[in-house]
Amino acid sequence: MVFAVVLIAELLAVVLALVRTGRDWPFLIDLGRISMFVQWLGLTSAALLCAVRPRLAGLPTAAVSAAVFALTIANTAVLSSLAVWLGLRYMPADGPPLLPTELGSFLLRNEGICVIVTALLLRYFYVADAWRRQVRAETRSRIDALQARMRPHFLFNSMNTIAALTRSDAAAAERAVEDLSDLLRATLKGSEELTFAEELEIARGYERIESLRLGERLDVEWDVADVPPAARLPGLTLQPLLENAIYHGIEPLAGGGTVRVAARVDRGRLVLTLSNPVSPERAQRPGNRLALDNLRERLKLAYGERGSLETRREPGRYTAEVVLPLRTT
Repeated sequence: MVFAVVLIAELLAVVLALVRTGRDWPFLIDLGRISMFVQWLGLTSAALLCAVRPRLAGLPTAAVSAAVFALTIANTAVLSSLAVWLGLRYMPADGPPLLPTELGSFLLRNEGICVIVTALLLRYFYVADAWRRQVRAETRSRIDALQARMRPHFLFNSMNTIAALTRSDAAAAERAVEDLSDLLRATLKGSEELTFAEELEIARGYERIESLRLGERLDVEWDVADVPPAARLPGLTLQPLLENAIYHGIEPLAGGGTVRVAARVDRGRLVLTLSNPVSPERAQRPGNRLALDNLRERLKLAYGERGSLETRREPGRYTAEVVLPLRTT
């Protein structure tokens, strides 16, 4: 913000120096005089607005605009008066004064320029903020649409498993219903961020549901102790990767296999890695790329180039790795 203020103030100083007529000083000296005053005016106005920002937050747009106009006009009046006072106090014995010595015309000219520049900047910030809000709304709607896609086969299989358990193991059926409810609740939350501890619990709940169906064919190894529980990430980031590993890797294998889930912090980034065995003979099930593409697009929308999902297939093994910025607040 400071750089923007300095740049805008300097551009304004150049324009004022170019349009001045009948100057008493060479152009560069005149530009330096104007730059010094305009820079001080811009920086002090920015500091003043930053100081009162907490008080202005939450007020209507009209009230905020009026307050900004009042503060910048008052600040311009104070600095203009100070410049004239310094010009009169340190007026050279011979030659033109370096600073203005006539308050009336100097103050009116500065206040007019202040009103015009402030109005233009307020309009720019209003349009830019409206554009950012629209982009965020569109991005959130796209993330929600992507995140709401749950594979129908999982829901049907889970309901069938729970129905079968109600006759043989009512306690296990009740736990499965609770785990499924937690997963559906996380899906309905849309694009809300979760802590790593919450995301991990959702993934473990999904593992418990699938373990009821696959039994000893499914084994999941968790290596996630090094990640702060308060680390934040988009909801349903880990669970879809685990679902992908089980559905496309473990389930087609007659003897099942082990899914390895690892999470670590690396140079300010959160890295999630899931690997699972795959059958070299069996063709890949349909839908694998769609699920991963959905997650990849969600990460791109949420983090831009800082978030990524990379996959690699090696003989007998498939690995997916998610990298995103580490945040705990």
